[in-house]
Amino acid sequence: MSNAFEDIANVFQPAPAPGPGRTPGKVGMTILLILWAGLGVLPFVSAVSGLKLATGSIGVPGTLTVISCEDLGQGRYDCKGGFVPDGGGDAIPVDASPDSTAGDVKRAQLTPEGDRAVPTGTSGVLAALTMPFLGVGVLGFLPYVLLYVLKARRGRRAAVALGCVLTFVSLAGVVVGMVAAYS
Repeated sequence: MSNAFEDIANVFQPAPAPGPGRTPGKVGMTILLILWAGLGVLPFVSAVSGLKLATGSIGVPGTLTVISCEDLGQGRYDCKGGFVPDGGGDAIPVDASPDSTAGDVKRAQLTPEGDRAVPTGTSGVLAALTMPFLGVGVLGFLPYVLLYVLKARRGRRAAVALGCVLTFVSLAGVVVGMVAAYS
């Protein structure tokens, strides 16, 4: 019976630290770096349509009036609204941004599909730039890691400084974008 207690106690003991030089190898490290770069580029790719809408290069300009916002729980909302195109006509029922409040009236752009209206102007562009700024943060220290993996001694300090600056810019951009989205 005491062996069972010893086995349980051994589970909570710290494991031995891996020895120096324990890396995934060349192939494994290449795969990890490619995945890291892909994870950093993905926010830029996914933000293209939102930026096109927020800048007005696609979609139909008009005015969005948020009619209702239903609380889905856990901080999530489903907002509905009416979109009136600048050219006139009847209000089109659309999904509004979940950060809206019932009664909000703002300039918006109707998606080409006609099912959703996205805020335009400065606040809309800043909100759409939130994801690209997140991508900047993900990619911030990738140059340092590349130099480390390639065992290059020169440029590491500059890469760390660049990573710190990019991380700060990323944080500032994400905060500004979130504030713009919720204002």
